[in-house]
Amino acid sequence: MAFEKTPGWLDWQSRPSKPRFVLPAGAVDAHCHVFGPGDAFPYAPERKYTPCDASKAQLFALRDHLGFARNVIVQATCHGADNRALVDALQASNGLARGVATVRRDVTDAQLQALHDAGVRGVRFNFVRRLVDFTPRDELAEIAHRISALGWHVVIYFEACDLPELWDFFTALPTTIVVDHMGRPDVSRPVDGPEFELFVKFMREHPNVWSKVTCPERLSAAGPPARDGQRNAYRDVVPFARRIVETFPDRVLWGTDWPHPNLKDHMPDDGLLVDFIPHIAPTAELQRRLLVDNPMRLYWS
Repeated sequence: MAFEKTPGWLDWQSRPSKPRFVLPAGAVDAHCHVFGPGDAFPYAPERKYTPCDASKAQLFALRDHLGFARNVIVQATCHGADNRALVDALQASNGLARGVATVRRDVTDAQLQALHDAGVRGVRFNFVRRLVDFTPRDELAEIAHRISALGWHVVIYFEACDLPELWDFFTALPTTIVVDHMGRPDVSRPVDGPEFELFVKFMREHPNVWSKVTCPERLSAAGPPARDGQRNAYRDVVPFARRIVETFPDRVLWGTDWPHPNLKDHMPDDGLLVDFIPHIAPTAELQRRLLVDNPMRLYWS
């Protein structure tokens, strides 16, 4: 089936630079996606965008180029609750990938078990209204209780301004919670200001809450890196991510977010994104926890 990309959609970089930062052995790219290909795994009719194709083979080639050993593949909203592309990638990974799926209330126990057998270890709840339609909280709570029996966790995607409204719902979930992209803070505001302090409080008061310190290219207010490929790009995000890494070193994850859905102004160089890591995890010990120990404990233990 042929699909026409959403106007303005930027394709991922086919020739990313080689990172200067050498990843520790066994490093995990803990947040990435596959899109289609649409002729094999059609995009959901209810989707709010149509992406470029980004196949499992292309993802695994990027993994090897950057120096990662494993991937955690997160179900893309353009596929809705049809997890076939995700499962196909997991089954082709030879055990080197785990997955985060999207499921609906009508999912059967047998279907959940099949996802588990394929390598799924979590479900994603998306609260960013421009990306998905609102799902009733009672349905999400029901799903969370069902998947807790499998030892899975819940990944939550929201924007910082919505945390007060969502706080009680999140803290009532019976599983480990992993927050995408630090809850999308406004990095033009102070790192010790009330908005980000609320997120830090959220993690401090609830030891089951983890955070991905990902997507500086989405959060930066400074704009895209210079054309010469400056390797100190996105520095306005560093204080926020570094604070989370240093405060909660055993509850942080990092990933590329390849193939970078819904970016409008620039497409990041994945090699430059890897070179961002030592700015937010400045010691070998923090880097090992962020990239190896934590994702292995959450997804492969």
